Amino acid sequence: MSDVYAQPTAAAQPASTGDLAQYTTLCLGGPAGRVVTATTADEIVGRVREAGSEILLLAGGSNVVIGDAGFPGTVILVRSRGLRVLTEDERTVTVRVEAGEPWDDLVAATVRNGWAGLECLSGIPGSTGATPIQNVGAYGQEVAETIVAVQVYDRIAGTVGQVETDACGFAYRSSIFKYSERWVVLSVDFRLARSPLSGPVRYAELARALGVEVGDRVPLAQARSTVLGLRAGKGMVLDADDPDTRSVGSFFTNPVLDAATYEQVRQRAADLGEPPSWPSAGDTVKVSAAWLIDKAGFGKGYAGPEGTAISSKHTLALTNPTASASTQALLTLAREIRDGVHHRFGVTLHPEPVLINCAL
Repeated sequence: MSDVYAQPTAAAQPASTGDLAQYTTLCLGGPAGRVVTATTADEIVGRVREAGSEILLLAGGSNVVIGDAGFPGTVILVRSRGLRVLTEDERTVTVRVEAGEPWDDLVAATVRNGWAGLECLSGIPGSTGATPIQNVGAYGQEVAETIVAVQVYDRIAGTVGQVETDACGFAYRSSIFKYSERWVVLSVDFRLARSPLSGPVRYAELARALGVEVGDRVPLAQARSTVLGLRAGKGMVLDADDPDTRSVGSFFTNPVLDAATYEQVRQRAADLGEPPSWPSAGDTVKVSAAWLIDKAGFGKGYAGPEGTAISSKHTLALTNPTASASTQALLTLAREIRDGVHHRFGVTLHPEPVLINCAL
């Protein structure tokens, strides 16, 4: 389930079975065997049951790479929408958000309502239902910090249920949902703080842009607008007029290294300066994939086959700027970068998006 995962309409109707490129931000992907639309949680469950075993759920299509051969089964376009308050008190509010709700629409609504907890996740493309799958995070926030439950359809048991936060297996860009076909996300519950101010600013780049110290708080609207500006400067906010945004955002995750491996990287990079890094869980260290890519010789604008390229704004984004390349061409560029980084630093980068009917 890729981004995997808006008013509900009447019965869901079959959609075109043309190339899946039209449903992805990369503008890549071959044909589907069948494409249908689901506009409510009940319709999502019904479509999944009807389709059987070979299904692909797509909402915003912003975190998925689909092969040139497409997908031979049924593609379900998740188009459910809605947000409702479940509980509230003087300090917090808990809201339930449908899987197909566009993520940035949700973040904008929370900022308008004075609900803190998602403001630093502004501008991320895709849908709300995809966020627990990937444990989406940016600028010092992760959705795992505010999710209290995920409503799911269990394809094995054939039942609708709820997975509490502690059972979601949240980790860096991961969860129990990410590589399992068992769960279909229907909606997500978030508990947010009632506050006109953001949470403590944790990310140094964001703090600098805001003109504050790490740990300070700022008005929610200021945090949102500053994050949007930072993301737009990196080509990470969807813009039809900006070919750099024909991407999945960050193509590789930041590698998390044990102490010995990190020391080896530092030694290999002795002539390049200290690799940007952050403490991670246990005794591990998270290292900047963008820095490794750049220092391995793959700078902004680096050209790949068929017009593919590294974004001119950010080395972590691989782009299809003319919307005319093949998935194979993009993956060829990705392999060249992965292998070059491994040769230079001894670190293997791993893709962040879900790969469908293709492999790196």
